[in-house]
Amino acid sequence: MLDYSALAAVGAVIREGSFERAAHALGITASAVSQRVRGLEERLGSVLIVRGQPCVPTDMGRALCAHLDRVRLLEDDLAPALALTGAVSPLTLKVAVNADSLATWFPQAAAAFGRGAGILLDLALDDEAHTADRLRSGEVLAAVTADPEPVQGCRTILLGALPYVSCASPDFMARHFAGGVNRDTLMRAPHMRFDRRDAWQARWASEAHGVELAAPTHWIPSTHAFLDLCIAGLAWGLHPAPLAEPHLAAGRLTELPPGLRIDVKLYWTVARLHARALETLTRAVCATATEWLDD
Repeated sequence: MLDYSALAAVGAVIREGSFERAAHALGITASAVSQRVRGLEERLGSVLIVRGQPCVPTDMGRALCAHLDRVRLLEDDLAPALALTGAVSPLTLKVAVNADSLATWFPQAAAAFGRGAGILLDLALDDEAHTADRLRSGEVLAAVTADPEPVQGCRTILLGALPYVSCASPDFMARHFAGGVNRDTLMRAPHMRFDRRDAWQARWASEAHGVELAAPTHWIPSTHAFLDLCIAGLAWGLHPAPLAEPHLAAGRLTELPPGLRIDVKLYWTVARLHARALETLTRAVCATATEWLDD
């Protein structure tokens, strides 16, 4: 049998990033945390934590922490029936979500979940094409993802499509696209990308104008800054339509011809656990997605 107090110490170190902060979170000394972690490692014959700044889990450490998260979810469902009393730390549910969902529809789902569940959320931010990898590694129990591939031990629900629109400010259009948006002007006009994995601008240029985009690039790893800098005239880029449309209507942004919009299908992939918290969160996510996302 696993020593769950020792495993809790491992989880705290990984979550907090250091033995000292883990000790504070658990209400014990750093020496006690170190003894519990070292004792569990010795019993298992495996290193669970790579000591550093911050401390990070080994594959075994990550797998054990994922197991602990699942056990805690199931125990939370039993607490009322067992009439457990005493101070219990709030349960935290780990979820991976992409930046554009977090900037548009996901907060409404999180708020609906938080109002009734009494459970905290720990959101891991990643590209929509890679959030499912966080689930495969055991780092999270659910993910908003653009990856429809099955994840072992999980179920996948199609949420809908988030439309993206290609925009620039009127000033930028006058400076860089006075002669129209075409292959030549797209190769010269600066554009924005969220990070090195963001290929939406390149996809739009290819589908709309047959261009293999190699223009100057600004790297802007923030959804709201992406939009603000586009309005300010820094570059052109693709934005979630729910964020861009008010600015298009007000004339602060102009849609690049030919008006091609890209739909990104989003899925909710969640661990197959009969845990009330996961079921409540899934209902909140699906209901909010129905309101915000296209069919």
